[in-house]
Amino acid sequence: MRTDLLSVPGVPEHANEDFAAVSPLGAAVVLDGVTPPPNGQTGCIHTVTWFVQRLGPTLLDRAATRRDQSLTDCLAEAIAQTAAVHEATCDLTHRRTPQATVVALRWDDDRIEYLVLSDSVLLLDIDGTVTPILDGRLDEVTGRPELRAIRYTPEYFGVMEGLRNAEGGFYTAAADPDVAKRAVTGHLPRAQVRAAAAMSDGATRWTEVFRFGDWTALFTHVRDAGAEQVIDEVRAAENADPDRKAFPRGKSRDDASVVFLEF
Repeated sequence: MRTDLLSVPGVPEHANEDFAAVSPLGAAVVLDGVTPPPNGQTGCIHTVTWFVQRLGPTLLDRAATRRDQSLTDCLAEAIAQTAAVHEATCDLTHRRTPQATVVALRWDDDRIEYLVLSDSVLLLDIDGTVTPILDGRLDEVTGRPELRAIRYTPEYFGVMEGLRNAEGGFYTAAADPDVAKRAVTGHLPRAQVRAAAAMSDGATRWTEVFRFGDWTALFTHVRDAGAEQVIDEVRAAENADPDRKAFPRGKSRDDASVVFLEF
């Protein structure tokens, strides 16, 4: 089995709000922490980095060792355990309490299981065809005509806050274990899956923002050129457009994570 893993901050001097890891027991996790708003109001004394560095390892351990549980249940319990660590000091009901997107993958000799929550991406090579596993709710929300017209304005961000972890909106892993039930999940015979690539949206900018190629092209580039090359190309594109005028996006540079697994 071949593994390629890289997770780097968008700005070198800033803490990485992503988490990416692979367990030798047959599991992998990628989290993309949600950057707090400019005013810093989260109701929590902890950083997003603190949050992902606790939720990520807890989820990875449960996914790898609790084969009697579904990935949905593993995520729910990981969220609950993480919440218990800081519920006495923080307001976990705050809409911006530390939170993250999630991709989890688990495998054994017979099958491969997956879970995707929010806008991180899982690409699977299934019998030679690249298949994206996506939670499309955030794209559905941002694609609404009334939001497209005001995208990346203060009004836009205000509307999006009201749709966060709300019915009719989109979901991330925060402090409510029930959110795990909202994830996109499934399983496949291991013999059908040749390889997998899990990526935070800082890495999938290669496709979604800078349009270097489609999902198949991105998967092929990760497989052949490696995670570092893909992220380097994203960084070069970000640096060439620091004002975000040519390629509108929420922030100029973003943390980026890739886990590639060839079975």
